[in-house]
Amino acid sequence: MKNILEALDLKKTYKVGKIEVAALRGVSIRMREGEFISIMGPSGCGKSTLLHILGGLAKPTSGKVVIDGEEISSVKDGVRTDIRRRKIGFVFQRYNLLPTLTAEGNLEIARQIFGNGNGDEAHIQEVLRLLGLERKVKHKPSEMSGGEQQRVAIARAVINKPAILLADEPTGNLDTENSQVVLSMLQELNRKFNQSIIMITHNPEAAAVGNRLIEMRDGCVVPHEHDVSFNRKEDTIYI
Repeated sequence: MKNILEALDLKKTYKVGKIEVAALRGVSIRMREGEFISIMGPSGCGKSTLLHILGGLAKPTSGKVVIDGEEISSVKDGVRTDIRRRKIGFVFQRYNLLPTLTAEGNLEIARQIFGNGNGDEAHIQEVLRLLGLERKVKHKPSEMSGGEQQRVAIARAVINKPAILLADEPTGNLDTENSQVVLSMLQELNRKFNQSIIMITHNPEAAAVGNRLIEMRDGCVVPHEHDVSFNRKEDTIYI
């Protein structure tokens, strides 16, 4: 099975006045196609910064990111935006649905803006069935619960069959019941469609739905003996 993502020695430094703050201190990750990776750590550990860099929303200070065979970390902004639209789906804590459009309208906008030629009507209908949204397609966000809105956001992120789905605290605004539903839906997308997923969370129960866990602390990955591999040629530790 091929690598769908490879990040090599990612570092990110911010300047706060005259002070430099290191958000990432050399993070390397390899992800196989079809994996569901949970990244867990306390607030401020660098996990959101890492996700934004992996998704091409931010550039690292140094290091390299390759998504499905395409390097995104050093290319021009326009090229990176194109790769992001074709290869990456995003789900955030806030649902970010357009309030004046129905669920169906929000999905159609995503098809038009982020279409990569991979999505088709049969796939879209299958996603809607899997997420339990068949009866909600004509509803606006104000007519749906938080859990339903997040499921629409997930559908929007995967209808064009992205190479990888990045989820940033997707249950952060949900109660326990809706959180479990959304997490189960992500698991089903992973199992049924072999969707590669990286989800960041601070919640151990949410992290447990993935099939691999990466822990972060102080801008670094916390190594565990069972999931560390060494690239002898580059002398790099991959998690």
